[in-house]
Amino acid sequence: MKKILALLLSFTLIFALASCGSSTDSSDSEDNDESANYDTDEDYIRADNTIYVGVTQYEPMDYKDENDEWTGFDADLARGFAEYLGLGIEFLEIDWDNKVLALEDEIVDCVWNGMTLTEVLQNGLACSNAYCKNSQVVVMKKDVVDEYDSVDSLKGLAFAVESGSTGEAAVIADGFVYTAVETQNDTLTKLSEGEVDGAVIDSVMADAVVGDGTDYEDFAVGVSLTDEEFGVAFRKDSNMAEILNGYLSEAYEDGTIAELAETYGISDYIIQP
Repeated sequence: MKKILALLLSFTLIFALASCGSSTDSSDSEDNDESANYDTDEDYIRADNTIYVGVTQYEPMDYKDENDEWTGFDADLARGFAEYLGLGIEFLEIDWDNKVLALEDEIVDCVWNGMTLTEVLQNGLACSNAYCKNSQVVVMKKDVVDEYDSVDSLKGLAFAVESGSTGEAAVIADGFVYTAVETQNDTLTKLSEGEVDGAVIDSVMADAVVGDGTDYEDFAVGVSLTDEEFGVAFRKDSNMAEILNGYLSEAYEDGTIAELAETYGISDYIIQP
């Protein structure tokens, strides 16, 4: 049943979630709680022989390659975890602002997409150990970025930021004027088109897509707003986070994580156990 729903919803997920808002009705959650028929979340996932992973287009963690296949550090690590479990894997593109809803409604089994471990998420979901550092950074045009060297100097400018992200929380906390957009890629599009003065995105992403040799050669990274850590989220009370922690420990020890980090250019961001 879950597989059929997931395949159907993979085409309509963004529209469906965007129309729902960020909270759910308890009766709806109960109607969709198929996992309640299983002793553990692992049993529920194994029953379908597939783990469904919620992602967004977010280089270098999860993104589509030239063959329209999901690739990236997180995508490859998730495939390794599925193999470790002896399961298949399906990636489903979700609306980031509604990632919790996608888990609660059992559309995906986990969110593995450079997800910041906020206190709210850790209290409401089962989260893995942190495996990667990150920060929210301001991206601006190269010819002006040096004029803005502090948070205070940025106030009064207009920014684009991904809706529902820690970047949005950061600009709210700092009192910035901003426009919320669907993805981090959209923030850079807004900046390219001159609609905003800057974009606030993850430093992990900025290092991969901004500057010399990228599609955004005329952009540069400026002020850092936060320090964060990435983890993977499962449904509340799931036993899968601890199982993933075991896999991550093995992946550190056998060099898998180091190799993937080098491949995707994030070696400096990896949190060593």
